[in-house]
Amino acid sequence: MEKLLEVNNLSISFTQYVQGLVRHDLKVISDLSLDIGESEIVAVLGSSGSGKSLLAHTILGILPYNAHVTGEVKYKGQVLNQEMKEKIRGREICLIPQSVNFLDPLMKVSQQAVGECKDDNERKEKQNRQREVFSKYGLDESVDDLYPFELSGGMARKVLLSTALLNDPDLLIADEPTPGLDAKSVEETIQDIRKLKDQGKGVLLITHEIDVALKTADRIAIFYSGYVIEINKVENFLNSENLLQPYSKALVDALPKNGFKLTEGVQPLEEVPGCPYYENCPIRSDKCNQSKPELIEHDGAMIRCFNFDKAISEVDVSEELVNDFASEVDVSEEVIEEEAKDEGAVEAEEELNDEGANDGA
Repeated sequence: MEKLLEVNNLSISFTQYVQGLVRHDLKVISDLSLDIGESEIVAVLGSSGSGKSLLAHTILGILPYNAHVTGEVKYKGQVLNQEMKEKIRGREICLIPQSVNFLDPLMKVSQQAVGECKDDNERKEKQNRQREVFSKYGLDESVDDLYPFELSGGMARKVLLSTALLNDPDLLIADEPTPGLDAKSVEETIQDIRKLKDQGKGVLLITHEIDVALKTADRIAIFYSGYVIEINKVENFLNSENLLQPYSKALVDALPKNGFKLTEGVQPLEEVPGCPYYENCPIRSDKCNQSKPELIEHDGAMIRCFNFDKAISEVDVSEELVNDFASEVDVSEEVIEEEAKDEGAVEAEEELNDEGANDGA
Protein backbone atom coordinates (compact mmCIF):
# COMPACT_ATOMS: atom_id res chain seq x y z
CA MET A 1 0.00 0.00 0.00
CA GLU A 2 1.54 3.29 -1.16
CA LYS A 3 1.60 6.22 1.21
CA LEU A 4 -0.72 9.01 0.13
CA LEU A 5 0.12 11.39 2.97
CA GLU A 6 3.13 11.49 5.29
CA VAL A 7 3.52 13.86 8.23
CA ASN A 8 6.99 13.78 9.75
CA ASN A 9 8.01 15.39 13.05
CA LEU A 10 5.47 18.19 12.76
CA SER A 11 5.55 20.86 15.47
CA ILE A 12 3.37 23.99 15.58
CA SER A 13 3.69 26.97 17.89
CA PHE A 14 2.17 30.44 18.01
CA THR A 15 3.81 33.72 18.94
CA GLN A 16 1.95 35.61 21.65
CA TYR A 17 2.70 38.84 23.48
CA VAL A 18 1.86 39.01 27.18
CA GLN A 19 0.53 42.48 28.04
CA GLY A 20 1.81 43.59 24.65
CA LEU A 21 5.46 43.46 25.72
CA VAL A 22 6.75 40.00 26.59
CA ARG A 23 6.98 37.55 23.70
CA HIS A 24 5.83 34.01 24.41
CA ASP A 25 5.81 30.97 22.10
CA LEU A 26 2.89 28.64 22.74
CA LYS A 27 3.53 25.13 21.40
CA VAL A 28 0.32 23.28 20.57
CA ILE A 29 1.58 20.31 18.51
CA SER A 30 4.90 18.58 19.14
CA ASP A 31 6.78 16.05 17.02
CA LEU A 32 3.67 14.65 15.31
CA SER A 33 4.21 11.85 12.82
CA LEU A 34 1.67 9.72 10.96
CA ASP A 35 0.92 8.46 7.48
CA ILE A 36 -2.12 7.51 5.42
CA GLY A 37 -2.08 5.00 2.60
CA GLU A 38 -4.32 4.69 -0.41
CA SER A 39 -7.62 3.02 0.52
CA GLU A 40 -7.02 3.75 4.19
CA ILE A 41 -8.83 5.75 6.87
CA VAL A 42 -6.79 7.03 9.80
CA ALA A 43 -8.59 8.70 12.70
CA VAL A 44 -6.87 11.24 14.94
CA LEU A 45 -8.71 10.89 18.23
CA GLY A 46 -8.39 13.45 21.02
CA SER A 47 -10.35 15.72 23.30
CA SER A 48 -12.04 18.90 22.06
CA GLY A 49 -9.76 21.92 21.94
CA SER A 50 -6.55 19.86 21.94
CA GLY A 51 -5.26 21.25 18.63
CA LYS A 52 -6.24 18.41 16.29
CA SER A 53 -7.70 20.79 13.70
CA LEU A 54 -4.32 22.50 13.33
CA LEU A 55 -3.03 19.33 11.68
CA ALA A 56 -5.68 19.73 8.96
CA HIS A 57 -4.91 23.43 8.56
CA THR A 58 -1.19 22.67 8.21
CA ILE A 59 -1.77 20.13 5.45
CA LEU A 60 -3.96 22.61 3.56
CA GLY A 61 -1.74 25.64 4.20
CA ILE A 62 -4.35 27.73 5.99
CA LEU A 63 -2.66 28.37 9.34
CA PRO A 64 -2.77 31.93 10.75
CA TYR A 65 0.15 34.28 10.14
CA ASN A 66 1.64 33.93 13.64
CA ALA A 67 2.05 30.14 13.37
CA HIS A 68 5.55 28.66 13.33
CA VAL A 69 5.84 25.22 11.72
CA THR A 70 8.70 22.73 11.68
CA GLY A 71 8.73 19.26 10.15
CA GLU A 72 7.41 18.24 6.76
CA VAL A 73 4.22 17.15 5.02
CA LYS A 74 4.46 14.87 1.98
CA TYR A 75 1.67 14.17 -0.49
CA LYS A 76 2.22 11.33 -2.96
CA GLY A 77 5.91 11.39 -2.11
CA GLN A 78 6.43 15.13 -2.64
CA VAL A 79 7.14 17.60 0.16
CA LEU A 80 4.37 20.20 0.08
CA ASN A 81 5.30 23.88 0.07
CA GLN A 82 2.74 26.66 0.34
CA GLU A 83 2.37 27.02 -3.43
CA MET A 84 1.67 23.32 -3.90
CA LYS A 85 -0.81 23.30 -1.02
CA GLU A 86 -2.79 26.11 -2.64
CA LYS A 87 -2.75 24.32 -5.99
CA ILE A 88 -4.20 21.01 -4.77
CA ARG A 89 -6.43 22.43 -2.03
CA GLY A 90 -10.09 21.91 -2.87
CA ARG A 91 -9.17 19.60 -5.75
CA GLU A 92 -6.98 16.64 -4.78
CA ILE A 93 -7.27 17.34 -1.06
CA CYS A 94 -10.63 18.48 0.30
CA LEU A 95 -11.68 19.50 3.79
CA ILE A 96 -14.86 19.01 5.74
CA PRO A 97 -14.21 21.85 8.19
CA GLN A 98 -15.21 21.79 11.82
CA SER A 99 -16.58 25.33 11.83
CA VAL A 100 -19.53 26.45 9.72
CA ASN A 101 -17.78 29.83 9.50
CA PHE A 102 -15.89 28.40 6.53
CA LEU A 103 -19.02 29.12 4.48
CA ASP A 104 -18.95 32.51 2.74
CA PRO A 105 -21.79 34.55 4.31
CA LEU A 106 -22.25 36.59 1.10
CA MET A 107 -22.67 33.65 -1.30
CA LYS A 108 -25.53 31.21 -1.77
CA VAL A 109 -24.66 27.69 -0.69
CA SER A 110 -25.19 26.12 -4.13
CA GLN A 111 -22.75 28.59 -5.69
CA GLN A 112 -20.16 27.74 -3.05
CA ALA A 113 -20.60 24.03 -3.62
CA VAL A 114 -20.27 24.25 -7.41
CA GLY A 115 -17.32 26.65 -7.30
CA GLU A 116 -15.51 28.03 -10.34
CA CYS A 117 -16.21 26.47 -13.74
CA LYS A 118 -14.32 26.87 -17.01
CA ASP A 119 -17.46 26.76 -19.18
CA ASP A 120 -21.25 26.29 -19.15
CA ASN A 121 -21.03 22.54 -19.73
CA GLU A 122 -18.85 22.05 -16.66
CA ARG A 123 -21.15 24.31 -14.64
CA LYS A 124 -24.23 22.31 -15.65
CA GLU A 125 -22.50 19.03 -14.84
CA LYS A 126 -21.41 20.29 -11.41
CA GLN A 127 -24.87 21.67 -10.66
CA ASN A 128 -26.46 18.30 -11.41
CA ARG A 129 -23.90 16.56 -9.22
CA GLN A 130 -24.41 19.14 -6.46
CA ARG A 131 -28.17 18.61 -6.47
CA GLU A 132 -27.69 14.82 -6.36
CA VAL A 133 -25.34 14.97 -3.35
CA PHE A 134 -27.42 17.60 -1.53
CA SER A 135 -30.57 15.49 -1.96
CA LYS A 136 -28.80 12.49 -0.47
CA TYR A 137 -28.35 14.44 2.76
CA GLY A 138 -31.91 15.74 2.87
CA LEU A 139 -31.12 19.18 1.44
CA ASP A 140 -33.95 19.96 -0.99
CA GLU A 141 -33.84 22.50 -3.82
CA SER A 142 -34.97 25.34 -1.55
CA VAL A 143 -31.60 25.12 0.23
CA ASP A 144 -29.69 25.98 -2.96
CA ASP A 145 -30.68 29.65 -2.84
CA LEU A 146 -30.13 30.12 0.89
CA TYR A 147 -27.27 32.03 2.46
CA PRO A 148 -25.29 30.41 5.30
CA PHE A 149 -26.94 32.55 8.00
CA GLU A 150 -30.31 31.09 6.96
CA LEU A 151 -29.18 27.52 7.69
CA SER A 152 -29.52 25.64 10.95
CA GLY A 153 -26.34 24.20 12.46
CA GLY A 154 -27.16 20.70 11.24
CA MET A 155 -28.01 21.90 7.73
CA ALA A 156 -24.77 23.89 7.53
CA ARG A 157 -22.75 20.78 8.41
CA LYS A 158 -24.56 18.81 5.72
CA VAL A 159 -23.69 21.53 3.20
CA LEU A 160 -20.00 21.37 4.20
CA LEU A 161 -19.97 17.58 3.96
CA SER A 162 -21.75 17.53 0.61
CA THR A 163 -19.46 20.17 -0.85
CA ALA A 164 -16.33 18.21 0.09
CA LEU A 165 -17.65 14.94 -1.35
CA LEU A 166 -18.79 16.73 -4.50
CA ASN A 167 -15.19 17.29 -5.64
CA ASP A 168 -14.16 13.60 -5.56
CA PRO A 169 -10.80 14.21 -3.81
CA ASP A 170 -7.91 11.73 -3.56
CA LEU A 171 -7.51 12.70 0.10
CA LEU A 172 -10.38 13.83 2.30
CA ILE A 173 -9.73 15.55 5.60
CA ALA A 174 -12.86 15.25 7.73
CA ASP A 175 -12.55 17.57 10.73
CA GLU A 176 -15.30 16.64 13.21
CA PRO A 177 -17.81 15.80 10.43
CA THR A 178 -20.58 14.34 12.62
CA PRO A 179 -21.46 16.73 15.52
CA GLY A 180 -24.86 18.33 14.94
CA LEU A 181 -26.06 15.54 12.66
CA ASP A 182 -28.95 13.22 13.48
CA ALA A 183 -28.23 9.52 13.97
CA LYS A 184 -29.25 8.61 10.41
CA SER A 185 -27.01 11.30 8.89
CA VAL A 186 -24.10 10.18 11.08
CA GLU A 187 -24.41 6.63 9.74
CA GLU A 188 -24.67 7.93 6.17
CA THR A 189 -21.56 10.06 6.71
CA ILE A 190 -19.63 7.05 8.00
CA GLN A 191 -20.76 4.96 5.03
CA ASP A 192 -19.80 7.70 2.55
CA ILE A 193 -16.34 7.98 4.09
CA ARG A 194 -15.97 4.19 3.91
CA LYS A 195 -16.98 4.30 0.22
CA LEU A 196 -14.11 6.71 -0.46
CA LYS A 197 -11.76 4.09 0.97
CA ASP A 198 -13.28 1.47 -1.36
CA GLN A 199 -12.56 3.82 -4.28
CA GLY A 200 -8.87 3.95 -3.38
CA LYS A 201 -9.05 7.30 -1.59
CA GLY A 202 -7.37 8.19 1.68
CA VAL A 203 -9.18 9.78 4.61
CA LEU A 204 -7.87 11.66 7.63
CA LEU A 205 -10.69 11.66 10.18
CA ILE A 206 -10.28 14.13 13.04
CA THR A 207 -12.73 13.48 15.87
CA HIS A 208 -13.30 13.43 19.61
CA GLU A 209 -15.99 10.74 19.27
CA ILE A 210 -14.41 7.34 19.81
CA ASP A 211 -17.50 5.48 18.55
CA VAL A 212 -17.25 7.28 15.19
CA ALA A 213 -13.53 6.44 14.99
CA LEU A 214 -14.17 2.77 15.81
CA LYS A 215 -16.88 2.47 13.14
CA THR A 216 -14.99 4.35 10.44
CA ALA A 217 -11.21 4.02 10.71
CA ASP A 218 -8.66 1.34 9.87
CA ARG A 219 -6.13 2.79 12.32
CA ILE A 220 -6.50 5.23 15.19
CA ALA A 221 -3.91 7.77 16.34
CA ILE A 222 -4.40 8.88 19.95
CA PHE A 223 -3.71 12.60 20.38
CA TYR A 224 -2.88 13.79 23.90
CA SER A 225 -1.57 17.19 25.00
CA GLY A 226 -0.13 18.00 21.57
CA TYR A 227 1.46 14.57 21.03
CA VAL A 228 0.48 11.43 19.16
CA ILE A 229 1.08 8.82 21.85
CA GLU A 230 -0.13 5.68 20.07
CA ILE A 231 -1.17 4.57 16.59
CA ASN A 232 -2.78 1.16 16.42
CA LYS A 233 -5.18 -0.93 14.36
CA VAL A 234 -8.83 -0.28 15.08
CA GLU A 235 -9.47 -3.90 16.11
CA ASN A 236 -6.99 -3.51 18.96
CA PHE A 237 -9.17 -0.76 20.42
CA LEU A 238 -11.95 -3.26 21.05
CA ASN A 239 -10.03 -4.54 24.09
CA SER A 240 -7.79 -2.27 26.17
CA GLU A 241 -5.41 -5.17 26.88
CA ASN A 242 -4.35 -5.04 23.22
CA LEU A 243 -3.18 -1.41 23.54
CA LEU A 244 0.26 -0.25 24.63
CA GLN A 245 -0.07 3.27 26.07
CA PRO A 246 -1.72 3.64 29.52
CA TYR A 247 -3.80 6.63 28.36
CA SER A 248 -5.11 4.65 25.38
CA LYS A 249 -6.09 1.84 27.73
CA ALA A 250 -7.84 4.29 30.08
CA LEU A 251 -9.69 5.85 27.14
CA VAL A 252 -11.13 2.51 26.03
CA ASP A 253 -11.92 1.42 29.60
CA ALA A 254 -13.98 4.61 30.03
CA LEU A 255 -16.46 3.54 27.34
CA PRO A 256 -20.00 2.74 28.56
CA LYS A 257 -19.71 -0.89 27.41
CA ASN A 258 -16.63 -1.23 29.64
CA GLY A 259 -18.34 0.16 32.72
CA PHE A 260 -17.20 3.81 32.68
CA LYS A 261 -13.85 3.05 34.34
CA LEU A 262 -12.70 6.66 34.57
CA THR A 263 -9.14 7.82 35.17
CA GLU A 264 -8.35 10.88 37.25
CA GLY A 265 -6.44 13.94 36.07
CA VAL A 266 -6.47 16.34 33.12
CA GLN A 267 -4.20 17.15 30.22
CA PRO A 268 -1.41 19.57 31.18
CA LEU A 269 -1.97 23.14 29.98
CA GLU A 270 1.75 23.94 29.84
CA GLU A 271 4.79 22.28 28.30
CA VAL A 272 6.26 19.73 30.70
CA PRO A 273 9.82 18.32 30.61
CA GLY A 274 8.76 14.67 30.56
CA CYS A 275 5.84 12.59 29.39
CA PRO A 276 2.61 14.66 29.40
CA TYR A 277 0.72 11.71 30.94
CA TYR A 278 3.21 11.30 33.80
CA GLU A 279 0.96 12.56 36.62
CA ASN A 280 -1.82 10.10 35.79
CA CYS A 281 0.21 7.11 34.60
CA PRO A 282 0.07 3.86 36.64
CA ILE A 283 3.39 2.54 35.26
CA ARG A 284 5.46 5.73 35.43
CA SER A 285 9.12 5.84 36.43
CA ASP A 286 11.54 8.66 37.28
CA LYS A 287 12.75 8.73 33.68
CA CYS A 288 9.24 9.58 32.50
CA ASN A 289 9.33 12.88 34.41
CA GLN A 290 12.74 13.88 33.07
CA SER A 291 12.55 13.37 29.31
CA LYS A 292 9.96 12.75 26.62
CA PRO A 293 9.73 9.32 24.98
CA GLU A 294 10.11 9.09 21.21
CA LEU A 295 7.44 7.62 18.96
CA ILE A 296 8.73 4.14 18.13
CA GLU A 297 7.39 1.12 16.25
CA HIS A 298 6.39 -2.05 18.09
CA ASP A 299 4.67 -5.04 16.53
CA GLY A 300 3.02 -3.00 13.77
CA ALA A 301 1.93 -0.17 16.08
CA MET A 302 3.51 3.17 17.01
CA ILE A 303 3.96 3.93 20.71
CA ARG A 304 5.32 6.84 22.75
CA CYS A 305 6.11 5.33 26.17
CA PHE A 306 9.26 4.26 28.01
CA ASN A 307 7.51 1.51 29.99
CA PHE A 308 4.94 0.05 27.58
CA ASP A 309 6.66 -3.35 27.84
CA LYS A 310 5.92 -3.25 31.58
CA ALA A 311 2.21 -2.95 30.85
CA ILE A 312 2.46 -5.89 28.45
CA SER A 313 4.33 -8.01 31.01
CA GLU A 314 1.71 -7.17 33.65
CA VAL A 315 -0.97 -8.55 31.34
CA ASP A 316 1.14 -11.68 30.74
CA VAL A 317 1.69 -12.10 34.48
CA SER A 318 -2.04 -11.76 35.07
CA GLU A 319 -2.71 -14.46 32.50
CA GLU A 320 -0.10 -16.68 34.17
CA LEU A 321 -1.78 -16.16 37.53
CA VAL A 322 -5.12 -17.13 36.03
CA ASN A 323 -3.57 -20.25 34.51
CA ASP A 324 -1.82 -21.09 37.78
CA PHE A 325 -5.08 -20.65 39.64
CA ALA A 326 -6.86 -22.87 37.14
CA SER A 327 -4.16 -25.52 37.60
CA GLU A 328 -4.54 -25.28 41.36
CA VAL A 329 -8.29 -25.72 40.97
CA ASP A 330 -7.72 -28.79 38.79
CA VAL A 331 -5.31 -30.22 41.40
CA SER A 332 -7.79 -29.47 44.16
CA GLU A 333 -10.53 -31.24 42.25
CA GLU A 334 -8.28 -34.27 41.78
CA VAL A 335 -7.50 -34.32 45.51
CA ILE A 336 -11.19 -34.04 46.34
CA GLU A 337 -11.98 -36.90 43.98
CA GLU A 338 -9.25 -39.07 45.52
CA GLU A 339 -10.46 -38.22 49.00
CA ALA A 340 -14.01 -39.02 47.96
CA LYS A 341 -12.85 -42.38 46.62
CA ASP A 342 -10.98 -43.09 49.86
CA GLU A 343 -14.01 -42.11 51.94
CA GLY A 344 -16.20 -44.33 49.75
CA ALA A 345 -13.85 -47.27 50.29
CA VAL A 346 -13.85 -46.74 54.05
CA GLU A 347 -17.64 -46.52 54.12
CA ALA A 348 -17.93 -49.69 52.04
CA GLU A 349 -15.54 -51.53 54.38
CA GLU A 350 -17.52 -50.39 57.43
CA GLU A 351 -20.75 -51.59 55.82
CA LEU A 352 -19.20 -55.00 55.16
CA ASN A 353 -17.98 -55.24 58.74
CA ASP A 354 -21.45 -54.35 60.03
CA GLU A 355 -23.05 -56.98 57.82
CA GLY A 356 -20.53 -59.60 59.02
CA ALA A 357 -21.25 -58.74 62.64
CA ASN A 358 -25.00 -59.08 62.08
CA ASP A 359 -24.57 -62.47 60.39
CA GLY A 360 -22.47 -63.70 63.30
CA ALA A 361 -25.18 -62.62 65.70
